Amino acid sequence: MRNQKIGKLLLLLVLISNYDKSLAHQAKREPVHMFVEAGLSNTGESAGKLPDLSDTVFRIARYRSDKTCAISYTFDDGLKEHYTWVVPQLKQLGLKGTFWINGSKINDPDDPGKDTTRMTWAELKEMAAAGHEISNHGWAHKNFGRFSLDETREDIEKNDSAILNNIGIPSQTFCYPNNTKTPEGVKLASENRVGTRLEQRSVGGKSTHANLEKWVSDLLRDQGWGITMTHGIHYGYDHFSDPVILWEHLKQVKDREDQIWVGTFKEVMAYTKERDAIRYVIRTKKNGIVVEPELALDKALFTQLLTGVIEGKFKKIRISQGKNKLNHRILKNKVLFDFDPFGGVIDISFM
Repeated sequence: MRNQKIGKLLLLLVLISNYDKSLAHQAKREPVHMFVEAGLSNTGESAGKLPDLSDTVFRIARYRSDKTCAISYTFDDGLKEHYTWVVPQLKQLGLKGTFWINGSKINDPDDPGKDTTRMTWAELKEMAAAGHEISNHGWAHKNFGRFSLDETREDIEKNDSAILNNIGIPSQTFCYPNNTKTPEGVKLASENRVGTRLEQRSVGGKSTHANLEKWVSDLLRDQGWGITMTHGIHYGYDHFSDPVILWEHLKQVKDREDQIWVGTFKEVMAYTKERDAIRYVIRTKKNGIVVEPELALDKALFTQLLTGVIEGKFKKIRISQGKNKLNHRILKNKVLFDFDPFGGVIDISFM
């Protein structure tokens, strides 16, 4: 009897650590964590007042909104047709992309000597205002393997300054010119950034409807993060044999938006790093649970909301974080909600 009373009063304190430290394209699932208040059941004085929590699971979604996989579409070198062709297609589908640019090659409409196959700062600023990511591909597209660290640092910082001065939004990611990386260069480029593009899938001249469809199917199977690299559309390096291949691919991905999160490189990189780094404690209470998150990342850089998932069947639920009531979606077998990993205690009440 005494043991039963102790069991009913005991709160199970679970320290949870997301152990999945994988980068993009790895297929590990996020850990699943059970929470049950010892001795709680649908008998005794709690009967009829609370749902049975014995099968309830709380976890952080692998990707935003608990999507199965993620894709970031990235475009290199600031080509004019990224603005004239790609951006309108993305806008039509409600998608956002990442555009890596070289400041030294930006087109100046007042300078007839400038390369007119490149975008202007005004066009890039317009794209940023629409939610696309404009980020650093080096000021002069210097190959990291051929220049000193001092020269590389100067090249990176000069492009950061140009992007901030002309667009008004700091560049917080980086794409390696020629995809050339050295350990010292990666360390340098990663300073004060959300992340850098370390791997990618070329989408261009060798792309077909069939191989892009297989790529998406593999991402869904593996729960991966696909990062594309595209240069030319109609002309230039690695341009498509027929741009319709890209347009049809984007439409097919849009049709699967219930499974695929299409986010900018910065968004998905920040989300996955936050997801992997977060630690939290779960405490049960009479009518629900309390989640206490802790994230040891720079909150000035890492600003993505994380998606919390409560697996189970619930008719009504209330979720708040601090003084803020959090919106949530009650689905057939789970509840989804977005929360600030730096925002303090999350209070979840089942009603």
